[in-house]
Amino acid sequence: MAPLRFSANVSWLFPELPGLPARLRAAGSSGFEAAEVAWPYSESPEALARAAREAGLRLVLINTPPGDREKGEMGLGAVPGRQAAFREGLEQAVLYAKALGCPRIHLMAGRVPQGADRAAVRSEMETVFLENLRHAAGVLAQESLVGLLEPINTRSTDPQYFLDTPQQAAAILQKVGRPNLQLQMDIFHWQIMDGNLTGNIREFLPLVGHVQVAQVPGRGEPDSPGELNFPYLFQLLEDEGYKGFVGCEYQPQDATASLSPQETQQRA
Repeated sequence: MAPLRFSANVSWLFPELPGLPARLRAAGSSGFEAAEVAWPYSESPEALARAAREAGLRLVLINTPPGDREKGEMGLGAVPGRQAAFREGLEQAVLYAKALGCPRIHLMAGRVPQGADRAAVRSEMETVFLENLRHAAGVLAQESLVGLLEPINTRSTDPQYFLDTPQQAAAILQKVGRPNLQLQMDIFHWQIMDGNLTGNIREFLPLVGHVQVAQVPGRGEPDSPGELNFPYLFQLLEDEGYKGFVGCEYQPQDATASLSPQETQQRA
């Protein structure tokens, strides 16, 4: 069994440092070999690539642009009427991924429109998402990139998010049927929505291209107080043969921001 590999999510870690380049340097100094960033678009791809290179880091994950945050958008993949904006954002994400040598892009589904009933718009939103995902799979395949779908919990984090369970995401992936689209497993969200982590990890791990971790309910470090037994979960991932990266996407409890990758596993 290969040991797990950890990546620093610098959108969350090292919050006392201003700007992504400084956080990338801190991640490298802390012993991480890889990093991920939600939205890198406030910096030029060249500046980020240089900072990552100087820090000795691989970039392993970015997100597609969120859309218009002032209007409450959080991704556009399944949002009716925003297909053109999603595809424009995808092109921007691909440009960054190529410049950063980043192999994976989280294709954000987005939120149920304000005032709409989730059940009433579910079918339309899934149809839009399927169309956009088929388009994205083709674009990403040309660049040997992988697209990821991440369910986000609607109980505490984002009540309006369209994609909220691993079952829903797996069903959509099956309908699209493209090998370069995979599942992003954020254990924090999966526990809140469905629990049954052992069963769900074993069932869905063959579809998973990336894992993220945080304690529940506080979304702190894996060794912070909470309901998840991370030594067990990390061992389960190893035993099941997971070979991708585990993203440290948590809210640091101290200003000094982060456990090293070794501490993340040893102190969990």
